[in-house]
Amino acid sequence: MLVLVAPGQGAQTPGFLTPWLELPGAADRLAAWSDAIGLDLAHYGTQADADAIRDTAVAQPLLVAAGLLSASALEVTPGAVAGHSVGEITAAAFAGVLDDTAALQLVRKRGLAMAEAAAVTQTGMSAMLGGDPETVVPHLEKLGLTPANVNGAGQIVAAGTVEQLAALAEDKPEGVRRVVPLQVAGAFHTRHMAPAVEKLAEAAQALTPADPAVAYVSNKDGQTVETGAEVLARLVGQVANPVRWDLCMETFQKLGVTALLEVCPGGTLTGLAKRALPGVKTLALKTPDDLDAARELIAEHAEQTA
Repeated sequence: MLVLVAPGQGAQTPGFLTPWLELPGAADRLAAWSDAIGLDLAHYGTQADADAIRDTAVAQPLLVAAGLLSASALEVTPGAVAGHSVGEITAAAFAGVLDDTAALQLVRKRGLAMAEAAAVTQTGMSAMLGGDPETVVPHLEKLGLTPANVNGAGQIVAAGTVEQLAALAEDKPEGVRRVVPLQVAGAFHTRHMAPAVEKLAEAAQALTPADPAVAYVSNKDGQTVETGAEVLARLVGQVANPVRWDLCMETFQKLGVTALLEVCPGGTLTGLAKRALPGVKTLALKTPDDLDAARELIAEHAEQTA
C-alpha cells in the first residue's frame, strides 16, 4: 500500500514553486486558484521572501496549492492519505472530500483566522529533538507549554508564548538534544487558536463534503475517518488541538503501508518516516526532477498490488 502525505506549515521556502510552474498547465491552475481566494499564489511561491511566506495567512494556502499542483503531475491512486496540520486539507482534496477550489477557499479562511488569533499574543513553536514523551510532556506542562505536535521518531513540538519558549531553550527536558525554533507565526494547535475554530466552523458550514474515496488518516487520533462530514468536523477542531502524527504513522503500519510519497514541499514527513517506519520506502517531491522517481515508486506499488 502506498500512502500519499502532505506537509504542514514551516516546510515552505522562498521560490520553491518556481520550477513547478514550468509544467504544462501549472501556471494556469495556480492563476485560477489565486483568483478564487484573492491571493497571488504565483508571486508568493516564486518571488516573495522568507518573512512574507512565513505569514500564516499566506503560508497555508501556498502549501495546499503546492501539494495539489505537485500531485496533479502524477497519476496516483493511493491506498491512504494523510496530512500534517494544514496538510490535512490537502489530503482531504486527495481523498475527494473537497474539490481543489473548495480546499483552497477553506485553507485561505483557516490561515486568515489563525493569523488573527496569533496576533492577540506573541507566540510560536519550537521542535525538540530527542527525549522520551513521558519525560518531555510533563516538563512542557511545567513551563506552561503545550505539546502541539507529537510527531514520533523522537520529535515533539512545543507551542506557547515567546517567553515560555525562551524558558524552554534555557531549560531543556532531560534527553532532548536540541530545541529548534520553527518558522511559524503562532502557537498552532493550542488554546491560543480557539478564536479561529469558531470562524472555521462557519466557513465549513457552506461546504458539502463527499465521503473519502480512500483511507483518510486523521491527525486527531491516527484513526481512519469514514465520512466527509466527520473529516470536515475534524479539520475544524484540529486547529486548537495537538497533531498526533505519531499515531498516524502507527496506523500506516497497521494498514500495511509499504511506501510513503510526500508531496511538495516534501522532506519533513519522509524524514520522520525513515526513522519511525523501517522498511517503508519513502520519497519526497521537492522539485519536478523528483517526478520520475515518484512514477517508478507508484508503478512498483501498482505491480505489487495487481
